[in-house]
Amino acid sequence: MSVDWPVVMQGTLWLALTFVAYLGARRLQQALKGNPLANPVLLAAAPLIALLVASNTSYAEYSRGGWLLLWLLGPATVGLAVPLYLNFAEVKSALVPMIAALLVGSLTAVVSAVAIGYALGASIETIRSLAPKSVTTPIAMGIAREIGGIPALTAAFVIITGGVGAICGSALFNAIGVTDGRARGFAMGIAAHGMGTARAFQVSLKAGTFSGVAMAINGIVTALLLPMLWLLLAS
Repeated sequence: MSVDWPVVMQGTLWLALTFVAYLGARRLQQALKGNPLANPVLLAAAPLIALLVASNTSYAEYSRGGWLLLWLLGPATVGLAVPLYLNFAEVKSALVPMIAALLVGSLTAVVSAVAIGYALGASIETIRSLAPKSVTTPIAMGIAREIGGIPALTAAFVIITGGVGAICGSALFNAIGVTDGRARGFAMGIAAHGMGTARAFQVSLKAGTFSGVAMAINGIVTALLLPMLWLLLAS
């Protein structure tokens, strides 16, 4: 089996550039004392997008190296079981309100995305790609593929959703008077998936734990129910 070394080298180069951009963005965020506006994912994405455009590199070519980062989201999500174990008693005590919040939040995330898409005159493929925007990237892309959306477009929607949630979440909670770390974290996990969870962990271990639980369960629930609901609506 022959190896296409130019392709391998190109993928490796983009993977290395991604790491460099992210580490630089993390240092900038630390220098700004964790300011939510200095979100490292968004800060790292900007120069990478500029390089892709300047070098006329397609997303498919970039993803030859970026696929590894996408794959690592799976083990990272499983790793959230550690803080869950450490705070299991507190999570268990809030199980009933968590279930209610999950059902309402998950449904709201999907319905609001579809409604906004229809209101703005988006194509059916775009709406299908937008529906799973509040689920972590690998799951969201799989859902989009299942219901006839465009996975690459879904990935962009997921990143935008997570970025907005991570940047605006704390300010929104403060504005509406939500002070409970459990509620703040759980809402971030449902609405802003991994990026929201990362931000929640920066605030407190409790908020991060509840955000991680919400992100994981919301991903499972959405992956199971959204394709079935879409088939029912289409029939």
